[in-house]
Amino acid sequence: MTTGVERLFDELGHFKRFQACLYFAAIFQAISCGIHYLASVFLVETPKFLCDAPSNITDVLYRNHSLTSLADIWTYYRPGDGPVVVRTAGGDQWELSPCLKMLRLDAINFQYEFFGNKTVESCGGFVYDHSEVEQSIVTDWDLVCEKEWLAKLTQPTFMLGVLIGALVFGDVVYITILMATSLCQFLFGVTVAFTGNYYLFVLIRFLLAMVSSGYLVVVFVYVTEFTGIKVRTWTSMHVHAAFAVGIMVVALVGYLVRVWWIYQIILTLSTSPFLLYCWKFPETPFYLMAKGRYKEAQELLDTMAYFNGLPPTLKVSELKDECDGALLNDNNQEDGRAVEVEKRLSILDMFGSLKMAGRSATCWAIWFIGSLGYYVFSLGSVNLGGNQYINLFLAGAVEVPSYLIGCFAMDRVGRKKTCAPALLLGGVACMLIIVVPQDIEILALVLSMTGKFAIAIAFGLIYLYTCELYPTIIRSLAVGSGSMMCRVGSVMAPFCVYLADIWIYLPQLIVGILAFIIGILTLFLPETLGQPLTSTLEEAEALGSKPNTKNTAVDVLEMNKSTKA
Repeated sequence: MTTGVERLFDELGHFKRFQACLYFAAIFQAISCGIHYLASVFLVETPKFLCDAPSNITDVLYRNHSLTSLADIWTYYRPGDGPVVVRTAGGDQWELSPCLKMLRLDAINFQYEFFGNKTVESCGGFVYDHSEVEQSIVTDWDLVCEKEWLAKLTQPTFMLGVLIGALVFGDVVYITILMATSLCQFLFGVTVAFTGNYYLFVLIRFLLAMVSSGYLVVVFVYVTEFTGIKVRTWTSMHVHAAFAVGIMVVALVGYLVRVWWIYQIILTLSTSPFLLYCWKFPETPFYLMAKGRYKEAQELLDTMAYFNGLPPTLKVSELKDECDGALLNDNNQEDGRAVEVEKRLSILDMFGSLKMAGRSATCWAIWFIGSLGYYVFSLGSVNLGGNQYINLFLAGAVEVPSYLIGCFAMDRVGRKKTCAPALLLGGVACMLIIVVPQDIEILALVLSMTGKFAIAIAFGLIYLYTCELYPTIIRSLAVGSGSMMCRVGSVMAPFCVYLADIWIYLPQLIVGILAFIIGILTLFLPETLGQPLTSTLEEAEALGSKPNTKNTAVDVLEMNKSTKA
């Protein structure tokens, strides 16, 4: 039986009625994080477009298609495959391209090919195909041609907000922060829909990214501190599953609503019921004990016992005595303990020896490729051909079984033997895309979804694996620095997706090559399944080479604390 605060789960249940209700209520709002992270897929969607056409058009030509209205040409028009030729009632003939138009001089016959002189004019405006996208920020603010880079900058700036949010909220787990970030998600989410210009849109989305990232960080720790160690792997990984549900919601709402500001409002309102009950959430028992709020902690224990159908016999005083200073503010810390705190603040300790340096570099690489691959597959799914809404929905749906299989494999075959094969599978699947004929879109989609499935497994388990690979004195630093590499990957992901303009499968190929290489490096990491958490660098470095008999009672508490990073 465990000791300290962790013992409450042995007494009151690791995941009984109280924890289950609180868990599903808390991760419901995590759906909104998945929604806002991926909403830009359709917010900044660029439909087919041409330079503004002159008035009084009587005839339209495109290749061998002859029509009377420019609106009818979109079914046949393919960007980059020649201009659209129009004739006005006055007899003028124009060649319309996406970013310029040309007036034919002295044109007599109205035909597609023309070898005479032309005058080139810049676009005064643009004509858009509204059959698929009725209204997006691209069509509202003409973010095409020389302004195209502004549209492409929206997702990277959002991901930068995610990074800043992780830094700002990474060390706080108060229930007030949980409620504040939820409320701000709602307010900023609705405000985005009513921004009148591009720059205000980007600013509000940046703030939305910060609070969304903050909620995701806080809720991960929150649900971890309310579930026992027997189910903690499952509950922590399935916070990501709620995020995946958010991706599926984006695909569904994007299919049903083609006006961007209505789409944004509906997405925001979809999780608004959370605001009606989040104010009833209690502080975690770990937080109450650490802050010395023992009366509130006792009330919480009694409430948990009541909801779980157990007698309220567990007393805070018993937990307090067993903690042995692990979770209380101790003003009489030993000098050696102060040295440990100082060590925990030094990132150089992660690279103190060749073995630890290799381990740290590999862990950072897994964090990086996990995030890069996750968002490349999610954001890039709409570029794979076929129905973009189905593609995005599948990109979210494949995550759910990946976490179930990942959890099962982690506890059966081990962390390394789950992570490495997952990365290798993802790498092989993505590299096989290069040999797929471009007209067989379904095969490319299957390979891409296989890559997303595999990357999601590795991405989901790296949190726990990192905790187990490092000792107590630098565990928080290891998880925090790994999380920073994760954010770097998420910021770079949109730029990687834009490489699809060069070749449609280039982003997946890049992720595949990196995942395969990192998967091979992962094979050199030690296995941590069944190993107690280490407390010193010497013990951590010895992982995989000799058994460790360190007492685990305090380690479990330290691991729980480290997730706050």
